[in-house]
Amino acid sequence: MRAHNERLVLSLVRRSGPTSKAEIARLTGLSAQTVSVIMRALEADGLLKKGARVRGRVGQPSVPISLNPEGAFFLGLKIGRRSVELILTDFEGQVTHHSREVYQHPTPAAVMGFATLALQNSLASLTADQQARVAGMGIALPFGMWEWEVTSGDLSAWRDFDIAAALAKVVDLPIYICNDASAACGAELVFGTQDKPRDFLYFYIGYFVGGGLVLDSKLYTGKTGNAGALGSMPLAGGAPRQLVDVASLATLEAALQQAGETRRASWSDPAAWVISGDILERWLDSAADALAQAIRMTACLIDFDTVMIDGSLPVKVRADIVARCRRHLAAQPLPGVTLPELREGTVGSDARALGAASLPLSDRFLVDRDAFLKG
Repeated sequence: MRAHNERLVLSLVRRSGPTSKAEIARLTGLSAQTVSVIMRALEADGLLKKGARVRGRVGQPSVPISLNPEGAFFLGLKIGRRSVELILTDFEGQVTHHSREVYQHPTPAAVMGFATLALQNSLASLTADQQARVAGMGIALPFGMWEWEVTSGDLSAWRDFDIAAALAKVVDLPIYICNDASAACGAELVFGTQDKPRDFLYFYIGYFVGGGLVLDSKLYTGKTGNAGALGSMPLAGGAPRQLVDVASLATLEAALQQAGETRRASWSDPAAWVISGDILERWLDSAADALAQAIRMTACLIDFDTVMIDGSLPVKVRADIVARCRRHLAAQPLPGVTLPELREGTVGSDARALGAASLPLSDRFLVDRDAFLKG
């Protein structure tokens, strides 16, 4: 029970920001004495810290309690089809160390070589006391990576490669694994900067588009860990197509190659988005139309409050694709179905790596222990 109540308090402070003991007692329903005991224990563990007293008009001054950024640290490894990155975050979710490498296609050897060196550098950036507070490492990668064709290389080596077991030989930490798009959705759920509804659908536009599903304020990943596999959703009209064939950066990259433009830069670098207006315009509108189709189909099944769209996109491009998607939805209403509100995501290109880092955070410190651990 104590562990549950401590998680409850930590989750509340994470969501609400600096909060007084009286407010925590009111919001949780715990007695003032119980809250005081919990807060003292969490302060002693270095997970919470007291702020300066705030004097109000009436009564005793309150003391806001907040997360201690150095209370715990988390590693997040994102393995993508065009790049790999490792981040180190503090207890508040701020990135304190970041390594990235771009490649034509991922191989287990290349990823392990990068991860081994990046782990050493990330841990070396911490003091000995801080290293003892590293709570775990999360891995976000496409499940069944070998099932998707890439023009730049063969991914079949991933079929029999256990990345978690390989990394367990490199670092002595608990290791967690999650589908990359679901991890990005988890980052929005844990670190997102806007009020989040209890139920929402999430699209992440990366080299391949994917998604995640939040039900009752929990990331739902299903029995295989691949729920919310929105990239596989079939599209209507013409030859058989899936969402991944239209709304992915791979499609935009192919259009650039056809126009004679060679691209090797990471899509997550906004400064590298120097793209012909006509090519970008056609991709934006076709991607928005395909996303609108996917939203209509899912809205017929689950009555979502909200759909969020994020990705490895410059802020202006993300805003543009959301605006176009709204127009496509408005142009074809569904009688009998209330379409969800459409919003931009708030985490951006780091969502998959941050989602990976949120896996040990969730398991160790948040109230919903199983929110990210399927698969």
